[in-house]
Amino acid sequence: MAKVISVSNQKGGVGKTTTVGAVAAGYKLIGYKVLCVDMDPQANLSFSCGAETEDCPTIYEVLKGEAKASFSIQKTSSYDIIPSNILLSGLELEFTQTGREYLLKESLSTVMDKYDYIFIDTPPALSILTVNAFTASDYIIIPMLADIFSLQGIAQLSETIERVKKYCNSNLKVEGILLTKFNKRIILSREIKGTAELVAQQLNTEIFDTTIRSSVAITEAQTSQQEIFSYAPNNTAVQDYKDFVKELLARGL
Repeated sequence: MAKVISVSNQKGGVGKTTTVGAVAAGYKLIGYKVLCVDMDPQANLSFSCGAETEDCPTIYEVLKGEAKASFSIQKTSSYDIIPSNILLSGLELEFTQTGREYLLKESLSTVMDKYDYIFIDTPPALSILTVNAFTASDYIIIPMLADIFSLQGIAQLSETIERVKKYCNSNLKVEGILLTKFNKRIILSREIKGTAELVAQQLNTEIFDTTIRSSVAITEAQTSQQEIFSYAPNNTAVQDYKDFVKELLARGL
């Protein structure tokens, strides 16, 4: 039975999609069976691994009951993926029925035994898509920049997580906060890290030991539709993600 992990932050530009792609690719390289689910209407994860998003079933059709999850999976060189679709952005208005929070969980139930891990890329907004992702997940990883605006956004995310735990998924756990685009030499970054540790305590979690440095090679790999470990194996940020995968595995994830 697969472990389901959402990577989420309602603030954009924090490395959310990058983290999903990196961790998923890292686990696959080790030998695990990995599926990604792109729940972000921007479909950046789908693009970065070379998945098709038009003229094929996507997570949009799966959630609407028009396609089965098993028939919507695309195999790429990086990992298996159920791609996204821009039509997802209108799902909030389309789905008003009782139990809409469970659509993703029910859809994935048919493929849970085919994978070791399912990673979900969530939209940068606290919508029904995010609630579906949390309801279907065992764990949440929160990527965050070391700036004051990111800290402010975590409070809103915390409220959503607590509501999902109360009404939909009592077993949901925030595994940790991952600091991205981090520069240890900048005093403000170090100060924000200290504040972030206090925020983590409120979420009953902690800051991951690994921090991710910024690098243009990550963007280049995504644009080239290649996973980062093959594209730039010696890059500093890529090394950081290797360390992060090791840290997750050491935690039992």
